[in-house]
Amino acid sequence: MRRVRHSAFAAEPHLTVLLRSMVWGPAEFVGPPPLRLTAKGFLAGGLAAGAIVGTAVAGAWYGIPGLAAGEGGLVCAALLVLYLCGVRAGRALVGVVAVLAVCLALQAPQSAAGFVLAERGRVESVVVTSVDGASAEVSGRGRYLCSVIDRNGVPMKVRIWRGCEQTTRPGDAIAVVYDVRGSVLPRGAEGGGSALDALSGLGGWLAGLLSASVVAVVRSHRLSLPDRAAPATP
Repeated sequence: MRRVRHSAFAAEPHLTVLLRSMVWGPAEFVGPPPLRLTAKGFLAGGLAAGAIVGTAVAGAWYGIPGLAAGEGGLVCAALLVLYLCGVRAGRALVGVVAVLAVCLALQAPQSAAGFVLAERGRVESVVVTSVDGASAEVSGRGRYLCSVIDRNGVPMKVRIWRGCEQTTRPGDAIAVVYDVRGSVLPRGAEGGGSALDALSGLGGWLAGLLSASVVAVVRSHRLSLPDRAAPATP
């Protein structure tokens, strides 16, 4: 009876270590993280982040709907998660990386559209035909939406909120920037910047994804293979 109780108590610390290893990664090293693992983490996170943003920019530039909408970025995010699962990174860190990668993939399309408009967009003056005041509950910012017609009198298919203000009235002229190839929807020219400015809003997501990927890969380090079957206690 004592031997069975002693075996149960002895197994509890081992189980705790095993659970901690599964959740956060074993991190079986002493001192600074191995340089090789740090480089692998930077490479994995950097390639995934670059692919997520790059596919969105390519989709917006060439007019590929699936990539422009962020679906290609979601595939890249899934591949990064599969890689981390393959190296047996901690489940919690894999979850953090997955959330950051998906958020980046969802944010990238808007920034990619801004990038395209900054690179090859043309500014045109349009005439406001109607102004709708969007409530704060619907839009989150209480934006105003302007329906406009171009210089040829053709109504634009999208409503403009940049440059459309509370004081804007039908008949007023506002500036919009449009893609000469038609791959990206036009938007108000107010607050336009360079191509790099359009992508700068993704900096926080990129840094977070890269950092989380490095930590996940580094903490996946094992000095030995996990025990597949513990020997029975006599």
